[in-house]
Amino acid sequence: MVELQERNVDLVVLDQGIDTSAAVGRMFFQILGTIAEFEHALMSERTLDGLEAARARGRTGGQKPKLGPRQVKLARQTYDEKDEDGKHRYIVGCNGGHRRPVVSTEGQGGRHQLGKRTRQ
Repeated sequence: MVELQERNVDLVVLDQGIDTSAAVGRMFFQILGTIAEFEHALMSERTLDGLEAARARGRTGGQKPKLGPRQVKLARQTYDEKDEDGKHRYIVGCNGGHRRPVVSTEGQGGRHQLGKRTRQ
């Protein structure tokens, strides 16, 4: 606002009745700015309070893990399995929608979800 005043620029909002060329218009504009700043500060405080309360209840932020500990262990075992050439026998990925590890067998053209055959 100060920069605009230095350049002799006034703000006139026709549908709001704000005219910064008059003292009342400048006051009204500053009050609106103060209210907006106050509202932002309240929102920030409430967010921090909510996060603190969630932490006190044992909640943490972020996305839940896609796989459980048992599924991670099984996926690692499957990935570590090698064929007679020393190559990995399976390719292990995770389908986020199903939250199950997807194991592809190279050369067999199929996909498995923890041992269950699925259509491709």
